[in-house]
Amino acid sequence: MAEDKSTILSGSEWRIMECLWEETPRTVMQIVNRLKEETGWAKSTITTLVSRMEAKGLLYYKDGRKAREYYPAITRNEAAISETESLLSRVYRGSVGMMMNTLVEKKPLTKNEIEELYAILQKAEEASE
Repeated sequence: MAEDKSTILSGSEWRIMECLWEETPRTVMQIVNRLKEETGWAKSTITTLVSRMEAKGLLYYKDGRKAREYYPAITRNEAAISETESLLSRVYRGSVGMMMNTLVEKKPLTKNEIEELYAILQKAEEASE
């Protein structure tokens, strides 16, 4: 299992993790068959990626009847949190306000999005009390 939950995934790693989050476990051939059309990756490419991801602690395997069965070692939520924290730190110097301002300037929020953000802010306020 992954010890460092702050791992940032590359684009290729995201695709493999999405495949595993979608359905677990999967063998390398099942991953190849699932991603072949959208990526064009050869089996050797996926095998290399899976091996590297296993070494990084992003996924793990159990021996199946015919082949290794791979499982994600981190959740989608853990990966999303790491990516968000990295983006916030790198691009917005840690400022949530600056990030939200940038997003709102580019694309106005819908009434539903504003209500959703308001609910999130209320929950954050309650948690900090």
